[in-house]
Amino acid sequence: MSTTHPSPENSNSGLLLAVAGTVSVSTNFVTAKHGVTGFGVETFSLVWATAAAVYALLAVLSFGRWRNLALPREAVATVACLGVCTGVGMPLTWSGLHRLDPSFASFLWRFAPVVSILLSGWLLGERLSLKELPPTGLITAGSIVTAIGDWDAIGTGMLLTLLACLSSAVQSILAKTIIDRVRPDVLTFCRVSIAALVIAAWTIPRGKVDLSNPAGTWGATLAGAFLGPCLSFLMTYRALQYWDLSRVSLVRMTQPFFVFIMAYAAFRTIPSSQQLIGGLLILVGATWFVGVHHRVQDEGLGDQIGRILQQETPVDASLHEDGIRKECDK
Repeated sequence: MSTTHPSPENSNSGLLLAVAGTVSVSTNFVTAKHGVTGFGVETFSLVWATAAAVYALLAVLSFGRWRNLALPREAVATVACLGVCTGVGMPLTWSGLHRLDPSFASFLWRFAPVVSILLSGWLLGERLSLKELPPTGLITAGSIVTAIGDWDAIGTGMLLTLLACLSSAVQSILAKTIIDRVRPDVLTFCRVSIAALVIAAWTIPRGKVDLSNPAGTWGATLAGAFLGPCLSFLMTYRALQYWDLSRVSLVRMTQPFFVFIMAYAAFRTIPSSQQLIGGLLILVGATWFVGVHHRVQDEGLGDQIGRILQQETPVDASLHEDGIRKECDK
């Protein structure tokens, strides 16, 4: 995975794009909750991904980048894996959301960046630290608090959501590895178009497609497909060109606050006190985890610079001593 070392200008751009992408993707928990209730998981996933693919294609064409749809040969396999993971992750996401309160589901989704970092350590050899164990424990505690005495009601939804988080983490790593070779708008289109094909291959043969729904359900679904899987990923992938994945993930930690406001405005619902306490523990632990990991990475960079300087000093000193001896010989 490439590591970005942004200038102040790039940092500002990365921050603004990450925040805008976070606000945009936060609408998923409201628009998708409405759409999946009307369509059902299978049909909603297919309509959602197909509409997002159309929007993303229009974005590519409007930017005049249709030639970029011919992917570099070395990026084809990675993009295909990204699309397949998306096609698997979307139904898991909506199945979990269908069973959970939107605000609580957004708390659970704080697992995704944590899993991204853990996978990057396992797959890409990035350094992990013992300092990351306490926040991981806090996240686990939050999950336990949330599920105590209520597992029958929310257990399946939690498991599906956590599996969706795993899929999202894999997608983030795949996207970061090729964002310097594939443009964000093209990558967004490929992601959702391949996902639409995967979902279609799963739903259509099983006769799970039912498009007879009220206009309100269609409106929420089509609007959400533009704001969530299209616009938010256009901005998020663009942010990855300026920022490290860990920084973008840290901004995504603020998502529950946007979702809380949107869910209350749309449904007048809030999590139970137990879910709220557990969710806050998850949010604090996940934010702590990403912050610790980022500091560890910075310390590692500092250690490398220090070793380089220490290696240079003896060389410089020896050159200086040689110069003195030469002067004395004269």
